[in-house]
Amino acid sequence: MDTHPDLLSPADAAPLLRRGAVLAYPTEAVWGLGCDPFNEAAVRRLLTLKDRPVEKGMILIAGAFEQLDGLLGWDALPPACADEVRSSWPGPNTWVVPATSRVPRWITGVHAGVAVRVSAHPVVVAVCAAFGGPLVSTSANPAGAPPPATLDALDAALRTSLDGIVGGETGGLARPTAIRDARSGAVLRL
Repeated sequence: MDTHPDLLSPADAAPLLRRGAVLAYPTEAVWGLGCDPFNEAAVRRLLTLKDRPVEKGMILIAGAFEQLDGLLGWDALPPACADEVRSSWPGPNTWVVPATSRVPRWITGVHAGVAVRVSAHPVVVAVCAAFGGPLVSTSANPAGAPPPATLDALDAALRTSLDGIVGGETGGLARPTAIRDARSGAVLRL
């Protein structure tokens, strides 16, 4: 566990997220940035910090299946495809699934689907449980820079712009999770 005295617990992170905070937290492979996906101002601030265009869309990360209720258009997928996605969770598997109208455009970008993952990472699970829903999940680096695998590798300028950092360790994966299309299984990002 990181020994930085200013690190937040998942319980301390939840009220900050509800007030529009942008936080860093450990994920399966790298440190991520997250916020409330339904708070447009928070998402746009996160995008500005990363220098990422809204059109690209954002990943949602959840700690439990029910945190995604009403957000994913399962009925738009062939049953075998939906079963494959569900059977891969919880785990380090990100899928682009058809989005319902409840998913804001600042999350989907120009896409009809939303990239989503139900994680088994204990910090992610705890933060999402304390917050009561999914979070935006994107690597904690400015666009074009390598994603940080350790807290100490977090960009110093980015770090000073955050509202907090949730303590913990990454899950030890060698690279960020692959993103696959739920309809075709095609790998969109390795």
